[in-house]
Amino acid sequence: MATPASINPRIIEGLYSEALVLSDDVRTAFLASGTADRDDSADDARVALSCEALRTTTRMMHAVAWLLNHRAFFAGDLSEFQLRRHGRLVDFPQGEPRHLALLDSGMRELVTATERFHARLKRLDNGWRERERGAPSAVARLRERLAQQVGG
Repeated sequence: MATPASINPRIIEGLYSEALVLSDDVRTAFLASGTADRDDSADDARVALSCEALRTTTRMMHAVAWLLNHRAFFAGDLSEFQLRRHGRLVDFPQGEPRHLALLDSGMRELVTATERFHARLKRLDNGWRERERGAPSAVARLRERLAQQVGG
């Protein structure tokens, strides 16, 4: 299996732009769907729409927060320690199939797009953490350098 590419500022900026566009699409779609005609026979559909709207917007908020943490790291506002400790992308549940079945196809596609986007970020986060897991700690590297200086 190939080693994951390191996360760099260019990748983060591209993903951040994509996240903003997707977040705006989500906001627009769910805002427009909330103003549609409502009748009493569509209670289940309204509940499904509300649940999936909340789940989808929260998923995108987590994604944008993760990207903002990485932008702050590359700008020098967060240390790598802070990023590793507080910058983890949380697992997030997929849409509920019974709710998604009640949404129109365009809304389902949008929900699926946010799930795919979040999954991409999760793979990046996991790969970055796994790649660095085998690396020696800062203390181990310092001890190594001190041993070289004393020995050399």
